[in-house]
Amino acid sequence: MSSGTVPNAAPSGGSNDVGLEEPKKMTREDWRKKKELEEQRKLGNAPAEVDEEGKDINPHIPQYISSVPWYIDPSKRPTLKHQRPQPEKQKKYSTSGEWYKRGVKEHSVATRYRKGACENCGALTHSKKDCMERPRKIGARYTGMNIAPDEHVQPQLTFDYDGKRDRWNGYNPEEHMKIVEEYAKVDLAKRTLKAQKLQEELASGKLEQVNSPRHQWGEEEPNSQTERDHNSEDEDEDKYADDIDMPGQNFDSKRRITVRNLRIREDIAKYLRNLDPNSAYYDPKTRAMRENPYANTGKNPDEVGYAGDNFVRYTGDTISMAQTQLFAWEAYDKGSEVHLQADPTKLELLYKSFKVKKEDFKAQQKESILEKYGGQEHLDAPPAELLLAQTEDYVEYSRHGTVIKGQEKAVACSKYEEDVKINNHTSIWGSYWKEGKWGYKCCHSFVKYSYCTGEAGKEIANAEASLLQEQPREEEHMTKPKTLMEIHQEKQKEKKKKKHKKSSNSDSEGEEKKKQEKLKKALNAEEARLLHAKELMQMDERKRPYNSIYDSREPTEEEMEAYRMKRQRPDDPMASFLGQ
Repeated sequence: MSSGTVPNAAPSGGSNDVGLEEPKKMTREDWRKKKELEEQRKLGNAPAEVDEEGKDINPHIPQYISSVPWYIDPSKRPTLKHQRPQPEKQKKYSTSGEWYKRGVKEHSVATRYRKGACENCGALTHSKKDCMERPRKIGARYTGMNIAPDEHVQPQLTFDYDGKRDRWNGYNPEEHMKIVEEYAKVDLAKRTLKAQKLQEELASGKLEQVNSPRHQWGEEEPNSQTERDHNSEDEDEDKYADDIDMPGQNFDSKRRITVRNLRIREDIAKYLRNLDPNSAYYDPKTRAMRENPYANTGKNPDEVGYAGDNFVRYTGDTISMAQTQLFAWEAYDKGSEVHLQADPTKLELLYKSFKVKKEDFKAQQKESILEKYGGQEHLDAPPAELLLAQTEDYVEYSRHGTVIKGQEKAVACSKYEEDVKINNHTSIWGSYWKEGKWGYKCCHSFVKYSYCTGEAGKEIANAEASLLQEQPREEEHMTKPKTLMEIHQEKQKEKKKKKHKKSSNSDSEGEEKKKQEKLKKALNAEEARLLHAKELMQMDERKRPYNSIYDSREPTEEEMEAYRMKRQRPDDPMASFLGQ
C-alpha cells in the first residue's frame, strides 16, 4: 500500500476478518510529499522501499504492480511477492542422485517366510492389505510354502531439462575402478616381461659390457641398452598424451631441429585461381570452394591442378565405395548379414558375384526378347551423330538462310541412286530433255534401258526430228480437191449425226426427269425416316419396339443422295440455317 494512504480502524471480529472500508482521501500536502519521495527514490537520493520479506522494491516499478489493492488487504505493505513464482505451483523434479534400481533379481523366490513380508503370499514388497493374490485359506506366514517372488516396481522419475540431458546420471564411479585395475595389471605384466628378458640376456651374455672401448670414448653402440630403452619408450608413447607432438611441429631432442608443416609458398590460394566474380563461390569461413574455378574457361578438369573440392568426391574409389555401401544396405534389407566396415572382404566378393549375375541376367533377357520379337537390325544402327548429321563445323547464315561464312551450300540429295550409268552410257538418265521427254545426253535416246549409240544416235535423232517437221508441209501440198458427190455425202452424214444427237438428247431428258422424281420421293422418305427416328429417340428405351431403327435392305442411289443432302455436318457454318 502507498505511504499516503491511511488504513481505517482495526478490523472487528476474528483475526481472519478484514475491513473492506475505502481508505480516507489524501490531502494535497500528503500527495506532494509522496511524489517528492518517489522522485528522490528514482534518483537514488532516498533509500528504496522495502517489502514484507525485507527485499528492496525497484522505484521504477509502477504503483499498480507493487501495491496491494485495498479491497483485498489494506493492512499489507507494497510487495512483489505475488509477481514471483509461487512454490505451491512449481513442478517438482527428481534430484540428480535418484535413479532406477539396478541389480535387482526379479524371479528370486524365497524358501521360507521372512519377517515383515506379506502374510498372505510371503512377498516382501507389499503388505497383506495391498496383496493382489487370491486370499489363501492358510497364509504363507503359517505354512512357509509357495512363497511368491518379490515385486520390484521401478520409480517414476521426472527430470528437468538438464536432468534429461545428463549423460552421467545414474553412473556408478566404482565401475571405473575396474578399468583402472585392468590397465594396472597390463602395465605390471609388461614390466615383468621386460625384466625377464633383461635377465635372460644377461645370463646368455648378449648384452655388451659397459667398459667397451667405444663407450670409453663417449660413442654409443648401435645396439646399446640406452637405445633399446629409447625404442621401448617410443613404442609406448602413444599411451600418454604428454608425449604426443603438437599438430604442426615435430621436435627431435637429439638433433635439436624443429620441423613445421607450413603451407608451400608456391601453392595458389583458391580464391586467386579465377578472379571472375561469377566463377566458383569461395566460402571464407570454411575455406572451401566446392565447384571448379576453371569450369567456364574451357580447360579439362583432368589437366588442371585444382578442380574444386567436389572433384575429389567423384574421383578414385569414392564412387565405387558409395555403390558398395548402397549394395550393403539393400542386401541387409533383404536378409543378408553384410556390413561394409565389419566384413569388407565378404561384401566385396558378394558384390562382384552380384554384378556378374546381373549382367548375365540382362544378357539372357535381351536375347529372349530378340528371339521372340526380333529387331536386331535396329540395335546395330549407326550412332546418333551420323543419323542427325551434327558436326562441330562453324557455319554462319544470313537472315534469309544463305551461307555467309563456313562450309559451302550443300547440294540437295535424292532418295534415288545417283551417278549410276548403265548400258555403256556416259551420262545418266534424265540429263537430256526435249518436247516433254527425258533421255540420255550422250546419245539423245529417250528409251531408259537402251544401249548407248554415241554420236551416231544423236545424228539419227536429229534426222528424225527434221523429217517429222517436213511431213505436215508435204501433206498440205499433196491434198486433192473434193468432188461435188463427196461434198454431198459428207453433208448427209452430218445431218444423220445431228438427228441421232437430238434423239439421244430427248432420251437423256426423260431419264433426268425420272431421276428427279425418284430423288423427290427419296427426300420425302428420308424426312419421314428422320421424324420417325426422332420420335423413337425421345421415347423411353423400355417402351421402344425391338429393332425399330434397323433396316436390312440395301439403299438405292437416290436414297443415298437424299441421305447426303439431309445429313447435318457439325463443322458446316450454315448447319444452323438448314431447318429454317
